[in-house]
Amino acid sequence: MSWGTELWDQFDSLDKHTQWGIDFLERYAKFVKERIEIEQNYAKQLRNLVKKYCPKRSSKDEEPRFTSCIAFFNILNELNDYAGQREVVAEEMAHRVYGELMRYAHDLKTERKMHLQEGRKAQQYLDMCWKQMDNSKKKFERECREAEKAQQSYERLDNDTNATKADVEKAKQQLNLRTHMADENKNEYAAQLQNFNGEQHKHFYVVIPQIYKQLQEMDERRTIKLSECYRGFADSERKVIPIISKCLEGMILAAKSVDERRDSQMVVDSFKSGFEPPGDFPFEDYSQHIYRTISDGTISASKQESGKVDAKTTVGKAKGKLWLFGKKPKGPALEDFSHLPPEQRRKKLQQRIDELNRELQKESDQKDALNKMKDVYEKNPQMGDPGSLQPKLAETMNNIDRLRMEIHKNEAWLSEVEGKTGGRGDRRHSSDINHLVTQGRESPEGSYTDDANQEVRGPPQQHGHHEFDDEFEDDDPLPAIGHCKAIYPFDGHNEGTLAMKEGEVLYIIEEDKGDGWTRARRQNGEEGYVPTSYIDVTLEKNSKGS
Repeated sequence: MSWGTELWDQFDSLDKHTQWGIDFLERYAKFVKERIEIEQNYAKQLRNLVKKYCPKRSSKDEEPRFTSCIAFFNILNELNDYAGQREVVAEEMAHRVYGELMRYAHDLKTERKMHLQEGRKAQQYLDMCWKQMDNSKKKFERECREAEKAQQSYERLDNDTNATKADVEKAKQQLNLRTHMADENKNEYAAQLQNFNGEQHKHFYVVIPQIYKQLQEMDERRTIKLSECYRGFADSERKVIPIISKCLEGMILAAKSVDERRDSQMVVDSFKSGFEPPGDFPFEDYSQHIYRTISDGTISASKQESGKVDAKTTVGKAKGKLWLFGKKPKGPALEDFSHLPPEQRRKKLQQRIDELNRELQKESDQKDALNKMKDVYEKNPQMGDPGSLQPKLAETMNNIDRLRMEIHKNEAWLSEVEGKTGGRGDRRHSSDINHLVTQGRESPEGSYTDDANQEVRGPPQQHGHHEFDDEFEDDDPLPAIGHCKAIYPFDGHNEGTLAMKEGEVLYIIEEDKGDGWTRARRQNGEEGYVPTSYIDVTLEKNSKGS
């Protein structure tokens, strides 16, 4: 089947068909372009969606910890990868399909134009040959008619008896001339006819079939190119299906990773304070001062002291813990995290110690590297001056000393809070306690007060800035309102404090005012302040102090 033989007379139809084919090719290219824009916009919207819901991590504290949150963020990451694959589809279609179509359409237009011009030129040449043949034919026909007229005129004069011989001879010469011209035109017509027939045969059996064959091949290549583009269009999508499947599998795995038990445990770990629930409040009998004997003190002293009754009788045990059940105190974060509950404080301190250890290891490695470099410089002076490394070594050693001090300090605080969470039943060696006291902390348990900013580093100052010695010079000693037993030894180096040994029993003459110190008295009359967290306080049922 060939266009040259089957469609030899359909030049205009083939012209229209090839133009339609190019238009269809360009229309499909436009379709691919719009599909590429859809993929690009889809990928862009997906990325914006991921960016909108991804956490903005400004610090480590804001990192997701719950498995449900981590799973969601993993899904967002997979969705971001999925958006990337949509961009890959768009790029592949743009390069392999759309770009190829546009280049091929341009080449197709050029080739079609060339073939149609060749066909028109061949048709014009055939038309020219036909005109030459037609002109020779008309001229031959005209000469034949003239020769026929000349013959009729000669016969008429030859049969006319009145005609002169000269007229007859003249008519005869004219007949011969016309006959000769007719013969010449006849030969020319025959030659032109033969030439036209040859050109016509060549036109319809050689030239036009060749041109139409080229047009047919061009149109078939266009059809093949469309088929390849259809396949490339689908392959662009199929290539990313394995990666997209992995993205979807990642989302499914993220969903399976959600662990409700683990999340619940994280809630406990995040908010557990380490405190014990508060005990029962004892009955406070305000009528006891009416029956107080004279030996317990004067009535006036009793009235003055009774006006200072502290409702928190669970001194040393519940001090500063009630904020867990009410409003949390406000205040700046302290270096030792003493503003946090014990459990949270322990975690923060442990985290800081781990970070400091990592920094220490880094500085130690740097010191080793500098020492090695110094040794190399000393053995090979041409490589460098060993003295130039001394400032850096000194700086590194200072950093190491500083980090070790920080680690030591934080470990002391960690030991302090671990002693508290271990309970009052855990006894510490006096040397540990004395070491912690020298670090400036108020107790091995890390007492908490209602004010997060209160860090007791010494005995409290009394109203009016009086010294402890001034108060102890009173002639009338304060009555005992209870007794206490020392849980830990206390050196009492500061002025106004009272030294005690572990297990020593003292009288309580003034309760803790919220500053972490309780006023006590020995049996020999020596008075002073002792850390509330170092003692186990028992108040007398029939006595209330100031």
